[in-house]
Amino acid sequence: MEQPDTSAEQPSPSRTEPAELAGRLRAVLQQLLPLIRGRSPHRDLTPSRTAALAALAAHGPLRIGELAARMHIALSTTSRMVDLLDTCGWIARRPDPADQRASLISLNDDGLALLRAVRRETTGLLAERIGRLTPDRQRLLYDALPALEEMVEWTPPPAGPPSRRPAATDPAPDTPSLRPGGSPPRGKGRTRTAGSNGPPRPLP
Repeated sequence: MEQPDTSAEQPSPSRTEPAELAGRLRAVLQQLLPLIRGRSPHRDLTPSRTAALAALAAHGPLRIGELAARMHIALSTTSRMVDLLDTCGWIARRPDPADQRASLISLNDDGLALLRAVRRETTGLLAERIGRLTPDRQRLLYDALPALEEMVEWTPPPAGPPSRRPAATDPAPDTPSLRPGGSPPRGKGRTRTAGSNGPPRPLP
């Protein structure tokens, strides 16, 4: 007796659901980032602050709004972060020549030196971990880098303002609302005949 062919029901190993990949990648990052940060001497430099320094190093000088857009965070959050980086002595502010009311933010020498030191430390820690993998695993990790880099570079299009649809309870324009009983409110729905000096008469 022939056995039914169930090969079509088996998932292909080369096709993995994005949700499964996302879950595994999230779990790895959640464990890897604290591991790296825990061994760094710069405990006060959080990942978001490091990202801000890196954005300024790559694209600065920037306005606070431009920095917020590149980091995909709220303007108020970015403003507080910039104040903290300024307090730590890692950035410089100067007036924007195009708009004296705005400021341009850039890394100063101390901030750039700190960013380079953190990158060296992070690279060394990752290299230590990668060195423990077999050559085949290292090759797989290398082959996955273009996809990870593409994920970082892709930016979703900005969402437009939501369009307001008239509610069902909104009154129609230029239509007088009716009082209970169906009669129009006083002063509305009445007219005065031409040449008449008396009070307005209701329309028939």
